[in-house]
Amino acid sequence: MRWLDRESPLPPEQERLLRILKLSEEAGEVAQAVIGAVGQNPRKGHSHSWDDVHSELCDVIVTAMVALRTLTPDARRVFEGNLARVAGRVPGPASRA
Repeated sequence: MRWLDRESPLPPEQERLLRILKLSEEAGEVAQAVIGAVGQNPRKGHSHSWDDVHSELCDVIVTAMVALRTLTPDARRVFEGNLARVAGRVPGPASRA
């Protein structure tokens, strides 16, 4: 993270906002890969594979973690807390019947 901050010519507030906005760009790349994987664009056909989709989803995860770490030095604790909250909403095996 420090190298990203060190290499940025932008003021910290602007850099923080742009790292959050980068998520939209990465999500758009996921959408583009899905469209290409299913051949939805008649002009481009099957321009992507599902492996491309996997890769783009990983880019979203990494970008989100960079953005979260930019906002808080406790990114791991925040993420783990939210992951536990989400996991707590998932029904257990007994309630799936």
